Amino acid sequence: MIKIINLYKSFNQKPVLQGINLEIYDGETLTIMGGSGQGKTVLLKNIIGLIKPDKGKIYVDDIDITSASKEILQKVQSKFGYLFQGSALFDSMTVFENVAFGLRHQNISFEEVKKRVELYLSYVELEGVENMYPSELSGGMRKRVALARAVAYNPHYILYDEPTTGLDPQTAETITDLIISLQKKLNVTSVVVTHDLKAALKVSQRIAFLYKGKIVTVEEPKKILNTNISFLKEFISYAIMNPI
Repeated sequence: MIKIINLYKSFNQKPVLQGINLEIYDGETLTIMGGSGQGKTVLLKNIIGLIKPDKGKIYVDDIDITSASKEILQKVQSKFGYLFQGSALFDSMTVFENVAFGLRHQNISFEEVKKRVELYLSYVELEGVENMYPSELSGGMRKRVALARAVAYNPHYILYDEPTTGLDPQTAETITDLIISLQKKLNVTSVVVTHDLKAALKVSQRIAFLYKGKIVTVEEPKKILNTNISFLKEFISYAIMNPI
């Protein structure tokens, strides 16, 4: 379980997160939504410890990562897989080398690394591309390679930063289906940051809405659609009229 308590973060004296309180339950897919510039990615990076908050606590499996030592933080971070918005693949490496990148630092044989790379590429429906380079792949394929790399560590948590951004509708649907599939196959806890309403409604058990630095509501998808919160109603209406 991840528990966030009274979290604050500012950049150059500009407040971004202003008292975030949120619990993420084991085994669920929780989506964090909100308009551009509301701090969704900042919150995600705080959760994994890439950014340190100005104030507040984040507990991951009862460990407060905001005050943990470097060694303990690294152990906690090893429980996470992270899908970056731009995929963040290494252009000079093959698909195999990208997916295997973190595995090579673990005490496992090359044969085991090879098995894992092949397995997780099959999970994202990309068999036979191990020797290709990122420049040879479509945007959707790069996203799937990055997803295979994120799950290759056998993480307990997977964080997705705008997983469907920049993709055509059909490819976005494929990525959405993969998020659902991997959650079931791996029994992971997933946190998805997106402004893609269609994807959020499909993958989520709960949706948290971030507005002016705070989580203003956390509801099941159907309840979000029937909200009485005025600015959230406007957001949903616009998202329905202007799908990603």
